[in-house]
Amino acid sequence: MKEIKHFINGAFVGSASGRTFDDINPANGQVIGRVHEAGRAEVDAAVQAARAALSGPWGAMSVAERADILHRVADGITARFDEFLEAECLDTGKPKSLASHIDIPRGAANFKVFADLLKNVPSEAFEMATPDGSGAINYAVRRPKGVIGVISPWNLPLLLMTWKVGPALACGNTVVVKPSEETPLTTTLLGEVMQAAGVPAGVYNVVHGFGGDSAGAFLTEHADVDAFTFTGETGTGELIMRAAAKGVRQVSLELGGKNAGIVFADCDMDKAIEGTLRSAFANCGQVCLGTERLYVERSIFEEFVARLKAGAESLVIGPPDDPTSNFGPLVSLKHREKVLSYYQQAVADGATVVTGGGVPQMPDALAGGAWVQPTIWTGLADDSAVVTEEIFGPCCHIRPFDSEAEAVALANSLPYGLSATLWSDNVSRAHRVAGQLEAGIVWVNSWFLRDLRTAFGGSKQSGIGREGGVHSLEFYTELKNICVKL
Repeated sequence: MKEIKHFINGAFVGSASGRTFDDINPANGQVIGRVHEAGRAEVDAAVQAARAALSGPWGAMSVAERADILHRVADGITARFDEFLEAECLDTGKPKSLASHIDIPRGAANFKVFADLLKNVPSEAFEMATPDGSGAINYAVRRPKGVIGVISPWNLPLLLMTWKVGPALACGNTVVVKPSEETPLTTTLLGEVMQAAGVPAGVYNVVHGFGGDSAGAFLTEHADVDAFTFTGETGTGELIMRAAAKGVRQVSLELGGKNAGIVFADCDMDKAIEGTLRSAFANCGQVCLGTERLYVERSIFEEFVARLKAGAESLVIGPPDDPTSNFGPLVSLKHREKVLSYYQQAVADGATVVTGGGVPQMPDALAGGAWVQPTIWTGLADDSAVVTEEIFGPCCHIRPFDSEAEAVALANSLPYGLSATLWSDNVSRAHRVAGQLEAGIVWVNSWFLRDLRTAFGGSKQSGIGREGGVHSLEFYTELKNICVKL
């Protein structure tokens, strides 16, 4: 049985308590390995190692030297691509066709993009007059924030973890990562890559465990962590904010959403169907930027529903190793219980089940997996929990609308604002509506296109802060003004 240990101060270590938990393959329900659960002692050791590393070789490096090391980290991920792919798919059950195209390449890219960014970002300088006439010069310098606590999710484990670790390290910080207990493998494997790339001990640390009364809580309560970055549920984000308030530590939070898609009658229907199929069902619907509620102009409503139904029913459900499959399981049986509860609620609330709504029949070897059917509903009231609460599964509700103003009002009606999509070939309308939507990112005639130089984050209850490009510097560095009297 594989042991999955913590990575602390450049070494893999077990828990002093001996406590472990199972890492489960969601495709078949089989145990992959035993994960060591961190207690306060392991979390403290990781934080102290990260703190010490700030004053070691890492802290003395130039930006160019750090960039060279992070490029080697990226190259190390690429060199071990198949190992990362296997680990990611074992943990998540997602098709290898998806993970090989998105998860692993982006995991490597996150290090290179931010390493190169830091070498080319200017700072500001101002000349000022003084009463004696000699003047003064002000200039800005950026310095690392310190020890960053990274709490990463299970849906895109490598991608979203490196999205935070990459810029944190590029800026000269050190990190303590607490990956989701559901998906520990790639975060742990990255420790080996860090070692091989020459990252000094203590710069990158990993502790495994759960949230409450476990590694997550111990990390957020630790006074020597300078800031926290988190992707996950809004409720968990609130808990992290409360913990970070003691000591006035900064937080960057990408939280829950109930993302809307608007489809106008003047759209390219083929593109709208293709894009919506991905935004609703990719990664078994476990994408924070996915679309769970759709508003379709009434004149094309019936056609859109029929075509999306056909598309959903054409998805091939199967395990990661099946090259024909493009639809995997949910991350766990526990999460399946949550998703199925909404499937049942939809029926209780009077929904028309267009397709899906249950558990697919799978071969015996996969019967223990967390499988659900891609599901489409119509006919629910706007205040149904199925329409207003994040499900995080492969499902969407479709509702007709009659006017542009109505569509915008419906899209903005919830307390979330992570992402939105709109489909229209009318350029003026696309710009007009996109500007009115209350979301951190709006895709027009596309979905999931990401330029890593652009700002990313949520509005309303979907998050605080922006990361990406120079915007990451605002979180991962302290901007210092130096005033020199001439």
